[in-house]
Amino acid sequence: MYKRYITKSIVEALQDTPAILITGARQTGKSTLCQELIEKGSFEGPMITLDDPVTLLAVKNDPLGFLQDIGKHAIIDEVQRAPELFLSMKKLIDEDRKGRRFILTGSADVMTLPKVGDSLAGRIEMHTLWPLSQAEIHEKKPTFLETLVSAESRFSGKKTDWQQIMEAIKRGGYPEALERNSESRRYQWFKSYLTSVMQKDIRDLSNIEGLTQIPNILQLIATRVGSTINFSDIGRLAGIKTPTLHRYLALLEQVFMIHKIPAWTTNAEGQFVKSPKVILNDTGLLCHLRGEGVESLIENRTTAGVFFENFVVLEIIKQLSWSEIYLKPYHFSIHQGAEVDLVLEDRKKQIYGIEIKSTATIHEEDFKGLKKLSEVAGNKFRRGIVIYTGDQAVSGLAKNIYAVPVSALWS
Repeated sequence: MYKRYITKSIVEALQDTPAILITGARQTGKSTLCQELIEKGSFEGPMITLDDPVTLLAVKNDPLGFLQDIGKHAIIDEVQRAPELFLSMKKLIDEDRKGRRFILTGSADVMTLPKVGDSLAGRIEMHTLWPLSQAEIHEKKPTFLETLVSAESRFSGKKTDWQQIMEAIKRGGYPEALERNSESRRYQWFKSYLTSVMQKDIRDLSNIEGLTQIPNILQLIATRVGSTINFSDIGRLAGIKTPTLHRYLALLEQVFMIHKIPAWTTNAEGQFVKSPKVILNDTGLLCHLRGEGVESLIENRTTAGVFFENFVVLEIIKQLSWSEIYLKPYHFSIHQGAEVDLVLEDRKKQIYGIEIKSTATIHEEDFKGLKKLSEVAGNKFRRGIVIYTGDQAVSGLAKNIYAVPVSALWS
């Protein structure tokens, strides 16, 4: 069983927060994490799943009565299947704020559902459980974010073999997929997994017609990871209108299949590309959708570079989900051509730029975007990092710009 680094934040939240919501894609390990909380004595109470049809019917018929019957402490799994629970939960929490403790899990972002977000405002703390990070897989506690924001950035890392990186990308981070010991077995797992998400999780959220088109849209998104989204282009290829496409993309976001990264801009108008970038939530899933294996990625460095970017961005976002350091992810792009793959902004609006290169050597062209970001951001620019596949951390590429081995993300 893998140690999940988000557990510490959840245990701390239980001390002072009546409801904890753990969301994330199906099969990321939410139920396993909750079971572990019970086994280790961090939480006392029953664990109830709304995947059970009889239980779900009871909840829908009488949500308040159901909550009163299960006791003051309970874990409710797959809560997105019964949004009716939230108003009743609010009532019980308001009657006994210190005595009530609920852990809720959901394979969809229930806070985006109508009226749900408002019902528990100020009473609930939200956490996202992503597929396993490389740090969790290798049982290493990373210090990348701490080093990034420290006064003196002293990164460390070691050279990682390109084939090993491609193998990690191919495997992804879903615990069940990692247990499959061959590409053919992982292929079957991802195939069944996508069917389950499309037929169950998405249909729980929406009764709109045309849901059969969503797998095709996900496939189209997979061919454009790391790029800004051209909505009209995707809509044309899918044969649907742009408003419909936006609804379908929102559903894919709600079930955590895709993740949009907004554009970082300043008050200056005109020069910035404002469309979001999109990444998939797992590189193993990305490989499945694109039909790529380790050998094909090794043979095609251009394609592998796109997958490598998705991989690195995911690793950083996963670390942000459990870190005490607050940084919000963006991307940077201007119409003249300069861009930075990832921009992290703190509460003081200070920024850290991260450019991702699938090469073992660094050239001046590789940090051109970071220099432009530094120029645009002015004194808000703290540091720029080029993450690459080499074996040494290098300072002095330019003012406040460093090169850092990718292994620094998990070593």
